[in-house]
Amino acid sequence: MKAVILAGGYGTRLSEETSVKPKPMIEIGGKPILWHIMKIYSFYNVNEFIICCGYKGYAIKEYFANYFFHNSDVTIDLANNAIDIHQTNSESWKVTLIDTGENSGTGGRLKYVQPFVGEDDFCFTYGDGVSDVHIEDLIAFHKKHEKLVTLTAIQPSSKYGVLTLEGTNVIGFKEKPNGEGGWINGGFFVLSPKVIDFIDNYDEHWEHAPMRRLVEASQVSAYLHRGFWQCMDTLRDKQHLESMWSSGSPRWKVWRE
Repeated sequence: MKAVILAGGYGTRLSEETSVKPKPMIEIGGKPILWHIMKIYSFYNVNEFIICCGYKGYAIKEYFANYFFHNSDVTIDLANNAIDIHQTNSESWKVTLIDTGENSGTGGRLKYVQPFVGEDDFCFTYGDGVSDVHIEDLIAFHKKHEKLVTLTAIQPSSKYGVLTLEGTNVIGFKEKPNGEGGWINGGFFVLSPKVIDFIDNYDEHWEHAPMRRLVEASQVSAYLHRGFWQCMDTLRDKQHLESMWSSGSPRWKVWRE
């Protein structure tokens, strides 16, 4: 099964870094968050990727074109124009990089890559969020329910800390408890290629009109994920993920080195 990853947005709320690189190339633990997402899928034997590039997409193309240089020890013999790779830390990935325009909607980006998707169901997600969602179970759920769309529903942490009160006395404080709100779309979809017919034009955002049309057609099911999920919308989110990685036990790291 293939995985399509959206990687073309501007990431304006992370302008500290996205002024020089696309958001999916912002690093966590020295690796782009896009790499982390692909490692999650790869752990479940999804190794063929279609990346929807846009804003500063050349940086993503450069990264994969020179993957050996980024991840291996090399000797460069300038006199003889030769390169020796001493240690290969590569992946068994096939990566298709498609320019889907700088201003396309998320639905439009999916429409752009239709020729590369093929006729089989495929995974689909955003290039700025990580999770310990069990991709194999998600795919099995999708096949069982036979809908055109399966989305991963998550309960995000509360935006604000919660006070524990005894009368007017504060006796405790719990920062960002999980599951306090309702279920929201956490990405990590499994889709039938037929969903692309529900996207009218390249300006449409997948989450808006196309999804509403699919809901009205009773073609959307929700896989409930009660585990870890975190997007990287702000610098604070990035620092939180970096802190988790530095701790040695990031909850989205399902793979082994």
